[in-house]
Amino acid sequence: MGHVDQNLSRRQFVVAGLSAAGGLMLGVSFPGLASAMPLSQAPWSNDAVAPNEINAWIVIDPDETITIRIPHAEMGQGAGTANPMLVAEELECDWAKIKGEFASPNRNVRENNVYKDQNTVGSRGVATAWQYLQQAGASARARLVQAAANQWKVPASECVAENGAVLHKASNRRLTYGKLAPDAAKITLDKEPAIKTPDQFKLVGKPLPRLDTPVKVNGAAKFGIDARVDGMVYAAIISCPVVGGKVVSVDESPIAGKRGIVKVVKLDDAVAVVADNTWRAQQALNALKITWDFGPGATTDTAQMKKFYRDGLNEQLIDVRKDGDAAGTLAKAGKVIEAAYEVPHLAHAPMEPLNATVKLAADRLDVWVGSQSALATLQLAAQTSGLKPEQCFIHNAFLGGGFGRRSRSDEMRQAILVAKDVGKPVKLTWDRPQDIRGDRYRPQAAVRFRAALGSDGMPTALETRFAVGSINRSIGRPLENGMEGQAHDGLSNQGYKIANFHVAGALKNTHLPVSFWRSVGGSQNCFFFESFIDELAYAAGKDPVEFRRAMLDRTDFLTVLNKLEEVSGWKQKLPSGRGRGVAIAFNHGSVVGHVAEVTVDSQNNVRVDRVFVAVDCYNVVNPKIIEAQMESGAIYGLTAALYGEISVKDGQVQELNFDTYRMLSMAEAPRIEVHLTPTGGTTPDGLPKWGGIGECGTATIAPALTNAIFAATGKRVRELPLKNVKLAEIASL
Repeated sequence: MGHVDQNLSRRQFVVAGLSAAGGLMLGVSFPGLASAMPLSQAPWSNDAVAPNEINAWIVIDPDETITIRIPHAEMGQGAGTANPMLVAEELECDWAKIKGEFASPNRNVRENNVYKDQNTVGSRGVATAWQYLQQAGASARARLVQAAANQWKVPASECVAENGAVLHKASNRRLTYGKLAPDAAKITLDKEPAIKTPDQFKLVGKPLPRLDTPVKVNGAAKFGIDARVDGMVYAAIISCPVVGGKVVSVDESPIAGKRGIVKVVKLDDAVAVVADNTWRAQQALNALKITWDFGPGATTDTAQMKKFYRDGLNEQLIDVRKDGDAAGTLAKAGKVIEAAYEVPHLAHAPMEPLNATVKLAADRLDVWVGSQSALATLQLAAQTSGLKPEQCFIHNAFLGGGFGRRSRSDEMRQAILVAKDVGKPVKLTWDRPQDIRGDRYRPQAAVRFRAALGSDGMPTALETRFAVGSINRSIGRPLENGMEGQAHDGLSNQGYKIANFHVAGALKNTHLPVSFWRSVGGSQNCFFFESFIDELAYAAGKDPVEFRRAMLDRTDFLTVLNKLEEVSGWKQKLPSGRGRGVAIAFNHGSVVGHVAEVTVDSQNNVRVDRVFVAVDCYNVVNPKIIEAQMESGAIYGLTAALYGEISVKDGQVQELNFDTYRMLSMAEAPRIEVHLTPTGGTTPDGLPKWGGIGECGTATIAPALTNAIFAATGKRVRELPLKNVKLAEIASL
């Protein structure tokens, strides 16, 4: 990547950015901050202990290059840069000498989870990893200092680590890390050193360029779909169109004698064709005549599913929060507001469809894949192959989108089963219909609210009843007292002060499997809750921002809300047909909020003009990465709010490609303005607070959008996606 002088004019910038080959080199420089080396372009393949390791996290070579192992997957969310920054902060090294490398799941198994759970879900890339990442850097630094002190025969307390070297200022001596590394690796510390607190950071908090950008721009980055193995064959697969169904028979006559076909492989619930390339395998698969036993799911459709969840609101529910006496207050209230909301199942639809390449031998399994949960993927690989975990090697690649889908490696399990059958290395690629048909969807849900308003217009009671698909039940995890946290996340844990507050729900699953989808419970529940809060503000005749502010006393919520009011020009009147909507929430450990600004024309077409985002994640590793995540989350959430729907007929999902499961186009994308409002602070046990970022940016965009539509039209949208809503048929409130 070329660097461009920040004093260049725009014209000079363009000229300077043109390469001799006629391409365009784009770079951004930060005064005083040299860029590190690019992130490793390939999946981790060397599972041995490197000769110049200080510990399992850090390798320092004689040329002063410092390799930092990254435990989390890189799917565009920035862990491949943020993780090394946390280690380097403690290591006191030259950032320009840093290169990142993905950590080995196999070594993690062999060395008692030295890289922890390697689970890149739930916005944990920093929020749950900062402490052990900092500790890895601090531990290596202390060993390097001790190694220098031993050479100089002085107390370690007289030595200091600085910019990739250890100094003994009293004698003006200096040894670089590259020279000290062999001795430092042999040192055992009496105790681990203390790690820095955020007020001591020098590197963390700065907008450093991402390490994965160069290899993604030049095409060197290897995604799972790029894997190549000598002697491999290619497989395409179709799962039973109705989840829960089985294969009955396969008529292979349409592909008999066709060039390049290796074998048809029948699994219990899927059929694969193996060929000498992916296109040929897919074409042959499409030509097969497959007879399925669709099973009991074949009697379901979208209308039945909607009724299933609406009826669930009238069942005996499980209490998840009960403050005061909401029922009693509502029974005596003079003014009660009621509303019901619902949302459909949603697909993840990552741009890189699911794929896995496997090489299976009698005593070893290698898998090239993009996984959000590399360690869990390794355990599944062992279970499927029959090998021991230490015989399984997961080469985790860059992920072309995850959003929760790549935390369950169904494609890898299928690839291993096919490889067992054909006896050769296999590359299995799902086409887009299989990627959507074989998804584990965002749960469908319905909710009903009742609230009482006092004489001052503020809520005296709020009752929430919800019905939603259980993710835990779907993926085989136990339920605690019949309930799970993600089912009511966004309904039971928001920051408003309402004395009589009751939340209760039912977990109800259809035949469709469900799993974690970006922002998880927040994706539906924040739409429900923040839309209803807006309804209450309208019923009370109050400004939506002022109404929320009157119920808040938490600094983080107020900081976000105040920033949104300021930057969005909230109090400035908009012309007829335009409106602003606000929504705030606590999601994955951070407080986030959106203001959406929309135009609704005379034909009731909705255009999202601008989006303002404010987020408080308390402490910040890299502000540019957070800004990108907020933009990404807003676009992902807007896509779902406008178009996202998985509908069912005769048990089969109907939307199988992007013609029917639409994405937001560039022409439709609004201008997005992101503001970080970190308030710092500590947890109850005295540790620095770190909120999650990857998911929260999706949580509040849908209610901000629909609240803006209400402000523009007086019409309340209570069901998503918007493509199904006929605004002309909704009465104005």
